[in-house]
Amino acid sequence: MGSTGDKVKGMTNEAVGNVKQAAGRAMDNPKMEVEGALQERKGEAQQLKGDAKDAIKKTVDRA
Repeated sequence: MGSTGDKVKGMTNEAVGNVKQAAGRAMDNPKMEVEGALQERKGEAQQLKGDAKDAIKKTVDRA
């Protein structure tokens, strides 16, 4: 998967995670809240992966 795909998946996971956290708080469901936090972190990691791919590509392109 390319860097753009990683970034899009990351943003999606981050957004869904935020929604799950809010729903978990609203419904007093700690399990859902934790699942949301984990999904948000997963999304952040996916976005970082996309950023790293971009940085590597830019470095290779300069060489």
